[in-house]
Amino acid sequence: MDIQHLIDCHERIKPFIHNTPVLTSRLINEMIGAELFFKCENFQRMGAFKMRGASNAILQLTDEQKQRGVVTHSSGNFAQALSLSAQSLGVKAYIVMPNSAPEVKKEAVRGYGGILISCESTLEAREHESKQIAKKHGATFIHPSNDDHVILGQGTACKELLELYPNIDYVVTPVGGGGLIAGSALSAYHFGNNCKTIGGEPFEVDDAYRSLQSGKIESNKTTNTIADGLKTQLGDRNFPIIQQYVEAIVRVTEEEIIMAMQLIWERLKIVCEPSSAVALAAIINKKEKYSGKKIGVIVSGGNVDLSKLPF
Repeated sequence: MDIQHLIDCHERIKPFIHNTPVLTSRLINEMIGAELFFKCENFQRMGAFKMRGASNAILQLTDEQKQRGVVTHSSGNFAQALSLSAQSLGVKAYIVMPNSAPEVKKEAVRGYGGILISCESTLEAREHESKQIAKKHGATFIHPSNDDHVILGQGTACKELLELYPNIDYVVTPVGGGGLIAGSALSAYHFGNNCKTIGGEPFEVDDAYRSLQSGKIESNKTTNTIADGLKTQLGDRNFPIIQQYVEAIVRVTEEEIIMAMQLIWERLKIVCEPSSAVALAAIINKKEKYSGKKIGVIVSGGNVDLSKLPF
C-alpha cells in the first residue's frame, strides 16, 4: 500500500466523513514536557475513526456487491461505522454482535439502519454467524481491522493531522485489531517528516506487544480491561505493516488508562472512551522519551456508556 493508495482513499471518502478538529492543552503539555496535538476522532460521524475505513471498504465494492449488502462482526464501533456508511450509500448492512456488547452500541447500530444479529461472546461464534449470513444473502464480509481498504481508510486521520502539523515527531494510537495503528503508521511514513509511530496497549490484552516480540500473531488468554474496544487481535493484513513501520508498543495498566481518560475529560473538555485514553496513558508512561518533542495523539472515539464511567 503506497502513498497514492492513501491519497486516492482520502479523496474517495471525504464526502462521507468529517475532517475532525485537533485540540491542545497547555496543562497536559507542561505535565509531559512536550507539545501534544489531539486528533479528535470522537467528533467523527458515529463517534469514532472507524467511519473512515468502513466508508472506504463499501465504496470499493462493485454495484453487484452493493446490491447484496455487507456483513461484519463487531462488539461496537465498527458495527456502528459499517451501519452508518452502508445507510449513507444505500447498502444493506448485517451486523453480528456478541450478546455482551454494550446496549448503547446495539441501539446505535439499529438507529443507523444495521440489521442486528446477536451471538455468543466468542470469536468463533462471531465468525460462524458472519459466514452463515454471507452464504445466505451473498453479502460481502468486511473485517473491522484486517482489510486493506479499512486500513487505508483508518490511516486518513493521521494524514489529516500531518497536513496541519507536518513536523510531528511521533504519532501515538491505541492498538486493538491493528487497523488504526497500521494505517497511521503508513501515513506517518509517507506524509510525515521522519515521524515515528507508537502504539498503546493495556497489559490485560497485550497481544500486539507480544506479537512484535515473537514475530507471529499472538492471542489473549484474558480480556479483563476497561478498554473494551481493544479486545480484538491483529490480523495477517495489518501485522506485517505494524512490524515494518511501528517503532514500539507501550503497555499500560488499568489505573493509568483511567487516569489518562479523566485527564482528557477534565482538561480537553471532551468525551473519550477508555480505549482512546490508552494512547495518552502510553505517552505519560514514557514521558521522558518525549521531552521537547511534538506528538500527535489519535483520540480514537467517544462512544462511552455514561452509566459505567470509571470516575
